[in-house]
Order: sequence, then C-alpha cells, then structure tokens
Amino acid sequence: MDDTGGTNRLARRKARTRAALVAAAQVFIAQGRLNVPILEITQAADVGMGSFYNHFSSREQLLQVAVGEVLDRLGGALDELTADLEDPAHVFAQSFRLVGRVHRREPTASKVLLAEGLVYAGSDRGVAARARRDIEIGMRAGRFRVRDVELALVIVSGAALRLGQLLHEQADRDDAAAVDQVTEDLLRMLGLGVEEAHDISRRALPEI
Repeated sequence: MDDTGGTNRLARRKARTRAALVAAAQVFIAQGRLNVPILEITQAADVGMGSFYNHFSSREQLLQVAVGEVLDRLGGALDELTADLEDPAHVFAQSFRLVGRVHRREPTASKVLLAEGLVYAGSDRGVAARARRDIEIGMRAGRFRVRDVELALVIVSGAALRLGQLLHEQADRDDAAAVDQVTEDLLRMLGLGVEEAHDISRRALPEI
C-alpha cells in the first residue's frame, strides 16, 4: 500500500512545527530576549517541548537559524529585485532603499536585523554581503571611488543600522524620504556627483 499521502502529511506537519518555532524565536530576538527559556519558545509556537528537539539541538541553534532565515529571505528578495539592473550604483541604491523600507513594513524582521546587525555585518549572508559585492562591482566598473572597501562598509552598515533604529524611534518620520536621503548621501560618499546621486536615490522602486 502506497503511504505517500501519510508521508507528505507528516513532512508538512514537521515543516509547520519548525516554521512556528523559527517565527517565535524571531519575535523574541526582536524583543531583545536572547536568553528566553526553550519552554517559553515552545509555548509561543504552540508546540510541545519534545517537538523542539526534533528540529534543534539547542536554543542557540534555533536563534542562529531564525536570524539566518531573515538574512537569506531578504537577501534573496534583493537579488531578485535588482536582477535586471545593469548599473552597479543603481543596484546598490535600490537594495539599500528596499531594505530601509522593510523597517516599517516588516517590523519583526527589521528588529531581528537590528538586534544582530553588528554580528552579521561581516557575514557572507544577507544584506551586508550584498552591499560588499555591489560596492566592489561598482569600483571595478569605475562607478565608485573607494580607497578601502572595509571602511566603506563600516559607514554603510552603520548608516543602515542607525537608520532602522531611528525609524522605529520616530514613528511619525517619513520613512521613504529618510531612507532615500541617506541613500543619496551614501552614493555621494562612494563617489557619485550630487545630481546623479539624487536622481538614482529617487527612482521608482519595485514592491518588496
């Protein structure tokens, strides 16, 4: 007898349980509660304690996965939404502007990024890795004039993190206007002229 249906249902149930645990962990990270007990995580996910260990060996592993999934999801979205752009300066600007808009549209994901941003600033995953890639491509193409990529990333990462915090602190601030202004300033720092930096930082954006 073919038990494919039962196997598929079990796989879907396991996937839902894992997703619930990851989502619960992301909420706790966003709240700054990195030492939350596993029992509290499972209660928030509405799953049994035993289910936790079917997927993760420790709280630390779950938290790492929770952050990684935010990084990978956002990074994948940026790749998709900039795939048709040829100008490295436009790619960098569009990515920065889209990430900036995530802070209000996906506050939990935003706060996960802000909570762990410094840890992953030098990572090969997520937003920081793509910023590095785009700056390096821009340098090779002659679009950016940067003497030290690492120092440029310090400025870009610092601006991104502080901007996200500011948008959470000042709920009445126009997030799009703030993000676009910071993008313009970063483009000028990377070597673009005033008018071009302004133009690129105000172009129409795709939906993220």
